[in-house]
Amino acid sequence: MTHPFHPLKGEEFELVGFAHTWGEHRVFFRKPADQRVHSLPAAWTDVEEPDLFVAMSGGRSLFRPDDLLALAGLLEDLHPPKRHRRVRRTTPEV
Repeated sequence: MTHPFHPLKGEEFELVGFAHTWGEHRVFFRKPADQRVHSLPAAWTDVEEPDLFVAMSGGRSLFRPDDLLALAGLLEDLHPPKRHRRVRRTTPEV
């Protein structure tokens, strides 16, 4: 585990698998004395090359720009801009 803010940082686990699921590369692993299979984003481990932004920021940034942009998009979807009632939206007739 290499993610700087994960509570298991520095721990090593038995790698069970690696796959592209839930829209990202993930690792599947077992904790010692635990038969359950857990999964994490591969970017949080040393299975893949380190993220270039994470390497260059040297721990000075808590979030990657791509992640912040994705979060902003999700928040906008949850709370779309309110339309003023005085402005009427018109669409061309087809």
